[in-house]
Amino acid sequence: MLSCRELSETATDYLEGTLTLRQRAGVKMHLLMCQHCRAYIDQLAKTVALLKSGQAERAEPDPRVIEAFRDALGKS
Repeated sequence: MLSCRELSETATDYLEGTLTLRQRAGVKMHLLMCQHCRAYIDQLAKTVALLKSGQAERAEPDPRVIEAFRDALGKS
């Protein structure tokens, strides 16, 4: 069975449909048992859909997100 780390490393390939049948089965089995990874895959799929729609490019960035990035990088 895949670990959560292994699932996160293959999540994009899973959503793009490029995994082998065996790999895809492993991801699906893990998702059946792990609510956190289900939420992760769901959020990733929504993010990809938003980016593909072009709406993300038109959206105004949230100043709180920008400030959080600056704080994380130590560049306030």
